[in-house]
Amino acid sequence: MRITDIRETAIPLKSTLRNAVFDFSEMTTSVVAVVTDVIRDGKPVTGFAFNSTGRYACGAQMRDRFIPRILQAKPESLLDASGNNLDPEKILAAMMQREKPGGHTERSVAIGTIEVACWDAVAKIAGKPLHRVLAERYNDGKIIDKIPCYVGGGWYEPGKGIPELCDEIRDKLDNGYTVMKIKVGGAAIADDVARIEAALKIVQSNQHLAVDANAGFDRERALAYAKALAPFKLKWFEEPTDPVGYELLTEFIAQYGAAVGTGENLFSTQDVENLVTFGGMRAGIDFIQTDVPQSYGIVQFARTLAMLKQRGWSRQNIFPHGGNQMTLHLVGGFGLGGCEAYPGVFGIFAGFADDAKVENGFLKLPDRPGVGFEAQNQLYAAMKALVP
Repeated sequence: MRITDIRETAIPLKSTLRNAVFDFSEMTTSVVAVVTDVIRDGKPVTGFAFNSTGRYACGAQMRDRFIPRILQAKPESLLDASGNNLDPEKILAAMMQREKPGGHTERSVAIGTIEVACWDAVAKIAGKPLHRVLAERYNDGKIIDKIPCYVGGGWYEPGKGIPELCDEIRDKLDNGYTVMKIKVGGAAIADDVARIEAALKIVQSNQHLAVDANAGFDRERALAYAKALAPFKLKWFEEPTDPVGYELLTEFIAQYGAAVGTGENLFSTQDVENLVTFGGMRAGIDFIQTDVPQSYGIVQFARTLAMLKQRGWSRQNIFPHGGNQMTLHLVGGFGLGGCEAYPGVFGIFAGFADDAKVENGFLKLPDRPGVGFEAQNQLYAAMKALVP
């Protein structure tokens, strides 16, 4: 068997949402299709993926370097020991040929997106959902049927005040979520405190509310927020400082005291190792939030988890960034702490299968082969357009 083609395209998000740092008005996303010569139901098995929201489309790197390296490799060099399926570890190695150490962001999103699409193909060829394939390879075969799922929201939008925020939270609770994350840092501290107080009255527990500053604070503002929000002891305070501002993060954590979450804007195992070594992060208290398709993909994520285990971190404190079907399988397959969701926020790229339903804060893992994008009608229409 072999990979016969790899195709990519860029799709705009067309969103007016804003967090503490930027808006999404120009944001684009890369969609990838990895076509194989394996035939199922009269069609070639094709793996799909996209780089989850927050980073722009990266088709140039794919076209110039990574896709040619895969297609130029000897087909048998990319197969597993059985010779009947692809080996994503070998595919990752092929893409990393002649790449200088460091400079991760320039290539990690492009590589990770292609790599996850390969995993979709691997699981489809095996006839299993991706989470089951991952559990068999990376979690001692521990198969689970549902995972915790929290919902992100609380964006800053024109005309949106506390009453509208409260309506949003009630709607999310009515839809089965029990934990909500809202934005902070895009308003005055007093205004954000008022938003948090209003939200807590609805969710009724500080462990049912998290906040996210999107790495937007300098030292003065970070420490001011640490002091103002410390009494709430929320589920976590996400990205209070620059992603690699380890000295300030250490200072923030010392003053804030309660749980902190970060890591979605780190793109390598070494970056995460530096975070837990120099950033003041506390195993068993804080949360790591790697975005897997944007940081070299699943094989490298498994290496990151192995590094974290050596440093005393539990998988229950790993909450990957990305409210999408790919993250759902990762959380279930690796046995991680939970999955985020952004229903109705990022257009066709948000959410899970069209028939997915959150119940009491949990989401059932799907049985469809692969990632199951085929059950997201609008998203799959865009993906299928790559391979008509």
